[in-house]
Amino acid sequence: MEQLEFDIAPGSKSRIIASSGVFQIELIEHVGEEDHEALIAISQHLAEDYGRSVILTKNTIHKYFNKSSSLPFIARYRGEIIGYIIGIPLEELSHEPWARVDENFGKHNTMYTYAFVILKQYKANGYAKMLKRVYLSWAKKKSSVRYITGHVRQGVSSRFTGDVKIINRVENWNGTNKTFEYYRRDLRPEQSHLQRHNPPLEIQI
Repeated sequence: MEQLEFDIAPGSKSRIIASSGVFQIELIEHVGEEDHEALIAISQHLAEDYGRSVILTKNTIHKYFNKSSSLPFIARYRGEIIGYIIGIPLEELSHEPWARVDENFGKHNTMYTYAFVILKQYKANGYAKMLKRVYLSWAKKKSSVRYITGHVRQGVSSRFTGDVKIINRVENWNGTNKTFEYYRRDLRPEQSHLQRHNPPLEIQI
């Protein structure tokens, strides 16, 4: 994959981080008005699993994608947005009780995966794996970031590679009647003496 710099159009600005044929991954520097509709439409695919609170609005796009402390990437296929992943500092979620009780809250060393989605028809092509790999690689480049956290459906984190620990489980996540796991991935496990390879659940709620 090659690395380039590219301005999408007036109003939106990004850098192409990786590309393979008709597929490319871009690091977002600013989302302009012209990409709002596509991002909002894609976010609606998350609602069934995560609840309607994950559907983007113009306000949340500006709040999370256009913030210098965020780590947002979009995936394009033949120029059309087909997915995105965005990491935000854990401290940005101070309104969430589960975030405030995280042992790393306030240490500014944790990036929370706010959303990760690829349209269903493109998942079998490996594009989701490429997008996640780029995201984790860039998170690790940030010297202040030690951990990546996020919420996924129960059992999903068991398929993750790397040093991943389930911190807690939440019943009826956002009114979905589904159990979700809050996981933590150590990006630098060599710096830790803790047990590796998904140790037992620490807390269950």
